[in-house]
Amino acid sequence: MFRMAVGFTVVSIGTLSSNPFWNEAPGVRTPHATTTLVTDGQRRVLVDPSLPAAALVSRLHERTGLASGAVTDVFCTTLRPTHRRAVEAFPSARWLCPPGELAAFDQHLHTLAEAADRAGREVDEHVAAELELIGRFEPAPDKVTGSVHLFPLPGPSAGSAGLLLAGVRLTVMIAGDAALTADHVLAGRVWSGCADAQAAMGSMSEIIEIADSIVCGHDNVMPNPTRWTA
Repeated sequence: MFRMAVGFTVVSIGTLSSNPFWNEAPGVRTPHATTTLVTDGQRRVLVDPSLPAAALVSRLHERTGLASGAVTDVFCTTLRPTHRRAVEAFPSARWLCPPGELAAFDQHLHTLAEAADRAGREVDEHVAAELELIGRFEPAPDKVTGSVHLFPLPGPSAGSAGLLLAGVRLTVMIAGDAALTADHVLAGRVWSGCADAQAAMGSMSEIIEIADSIVCGHDNVMPNPTRWTA
């Protein structure tokens, strides 16, 4: 049976609230993660839906010609709110995230809810809403599609992971916050907000070892600097 090669399109290039390489003061802009559409046969996987919902749906159509209903799966590299801002714009898609991330975030929310219960207080509305939202996510399998593999990248958060696209000619890593921007990769620096900086450095090393191209978590796609020359 004929099978098209896996492909991807950067739908929206992310940005940081402040970029340490630009000598900016903290909080000069609203951060958002890079959103990528991965296509493998009939599967369309939207990674890190980060812009506000209306803006992302419009950008998806501008960049791919697709409506939101064409997305079969949403994958979040982390459950940090910035990376899932527009997830509810895709109600018919399957929502996926790394199993370790889902377990850690679920435990954190239940700990908050149990603490409120022990204190005789009602569960905070935000915590209750988060529990309901997170309850819709499923742990991503090792193979999201035939050519798209879950790739653990711990460090930025407890269970963060990327997607490895095994193409015919190139191997692409959608890295999330494990490769924050091109400047971070080139400088060998990890995000200052990492849960575990040492683990994050190990994840970045794995990305550099494996990937030909890297989709950064808050920047555009870049070539692996150890494999490409000008």
